[in-house]
Amino acid sequence: MQPIPGKPAETHAVERIGWLRAAVLGANDGIVSTASLIVGVAAAASGKQEVLVAGVAGLVAGALSMAAGEYVSVSSQADTEAADLARERKELAEQPEFELAELTQIYRTRGLDEALAKQVAAALTAHDALATHARDELGLAEMHRARPLQAALASAGTFSVGAALPLVTAMLLTLGKIPVGVSVASLFFLMLLGALGAKAGGAPIVKGTLRVTFWGVIAMAATYAIGSLFGTSVG
Repeated sequence: MQPIPGKPAETHAVERIGWLRAAVLGANDGIVSTASLIVGVAAAASGKQEVLVAGVAGLVAGALSMAAGEYVSVSSQADTEAADLARERKELAEQPEFELAELTQIYRTRGLDEALAKQVAAALTAHDALATHARDELGLAEMHRARPLQAALASAGTFSVGAALPLVTAMLLTLGKIPVGVSVASLFFLMLLGALGAKAGGAPIVKGTLRVTFWGVIAMAATYAIGSLFGTSVG
């Protein structure tokens, strides 16, 4: 959005939604999956070295998996957006009158009368027809456009940071204290992540904190139970 002269530029939480979603997902997954892996392995392992190796492997594999998954999924979204824009560009070139009428109808459904809707549609078409149709017909706002590389890097980086927290905690504890120590520390990290994510997104902090903490408890409790019952390494 272009700033209004004499007025400070506004910033909105929705403008951060692209990288914020990937960052919170990556950090949350890093904490939960690595902590769960460490807790589960610690419940079955006979030595601390086994736990640490599993944790490092989980960090590396998880970060690469997050990056690949985000890149592929967001690239698919970007391909779809590009195909829609290409089709819209072709229709604007071949059927400009129909596209103008279509845009006019969109503005009429939003509350403008016929004359004003035609005037707005004509003015915006003259200014930037493709951008106007992308925004108002296809719903492709610039701040929401798919950015595969940004999403992949954000997810991999934040996963690594999140995964490092329970891993470092495990390094500082003896084998017998790892399950409880890593669980408690990871729940604290999850609460902090939920609060920071909610604050950055302008959402209720308590709700965001409880949401990520709840699923973290479920994951760690499940893997600890499996490791204790079956004596197997789980991830």
